[in-house]
Amino acid sequence: MADANVRIPAEARDRLAEVAAAEHLSLRAYLARLAETVLTPAERAERAEQARQQLQAWNGYDPDAAATTLLDAELDRRLAQAEIR
Repeated sequence: MADANVRIPAEARDRLAEVAAAEHLSLRAYLARLAETVLTPAERAERAEQARQQLQAWNGYDPDAAATTLLDAELDRRLAQAEIR
């Protein structure tokens, strides 16, 4: 496996090294494991589509773009209201 150099702030490197050490891993091993577990944007989109299809198959729920926009607006309204409290 080829190595790569990645430039990050020293604070981030130190924090990651501390987390890795707590798990008895080198920073290299920790970052390799982390990279294996993080989803790419394409993988996240694929999982979201699979979930949408499963939900539709389960209960028939399949909102169109307009319904999704209304639901998003309602969620934003409720979140804003909760922040006020």
